[in-house]
Amino acid sequence: MIRDITIGQYYPANSVIHRLDPRLKLVGTFLFIISLFTFNTFYGYIAVTLFLVSVIKVSKVPFRFIARGLKAVVVILLFTVTFNLFLTPGDPIFKLGFLKITREGLRFAAFMGIRLMFLILGSSLMTFTTTPNQLTDGLEKLLWPLRHIKVPVHEIAMMMSIALRFIPILLEETDKIMKAQMARGADFESGGILKRAKSLIPLLVPLFVSAFRRANDLAMAMEARCYRGGEGRTKMKPLRYHGRDYVAYLILLLYIAILITVRILEGLL
Repeated sequence: MIRDITIGQYYPANSVIHRLDPRLKLVGTFLFIISLFTFNTFYGYIAVTLFLVSVIKVSKVPFRFIARGLKAVVVILLFTVTFNLFLTPGDPIFKLGFLKITREGLRFAAFMGIRLMFLILGSSLMTFTTTPNQLTDGLEKLLWPLRHIKVPVHEIAMMMSIALRFIPILLEETDKIMKAQMARGADFESGGILKRAKSLIPLLVPLFVSAFRRANDLAMAMEARCYRGGEGRTKMKPLRYHGRDYVAYLILLLYIAILITVRILEGLL
């Protein structure tokens, strides 16, 4: 399960998606997530699926590598689909005691499951094709107008970048500690919920100690390099839009226009 968590990981490849501006990828991911929860029709989801599959194909990131992140949230997916399937009122098509499946529940559960899977795949694709430094620079540029109302944009972007960097590091540390504890006879899988929760104590304590130690080392390193926030800082690689970025923006606008057209046509039929 630990190895199946792919948040914060970067997959190096020579693709157009990797070379796009991080601001574009942040905006595109945001619009993609909005489209998942706005255009909830059958033909709308066909358009979303074609768009997502095309982007994954162009990114040159193996689909099995992206889909590995779904294993970590399979329990959440099952709970969400099950609750929507049995608790949505409507025209029943199956009934067993107090449990019933309705046509509306079946449709809503299917759409909700697809939404969550596409949400994870689309968000993971952004982190797979963008380094943490690029995400920090892109987020800082997008939030730059908020500096006029005294929002610490650089510090917020830096915290998010550090958090993304620490996720794979802490997961690797967790895996090492778990293997070390299992070599000493620890059992993390057998028994009931309470026993499993108690068995995590030998894992959590050294993990927290390691996390605080790494955070202290990072703070000392930043202080030794005279880090004082974003005031007066320059960029070695400043962000600039290129022709491919403008083309990608046009593709995003075309994608949104197609979804809007599909929804209007389905409303007229």
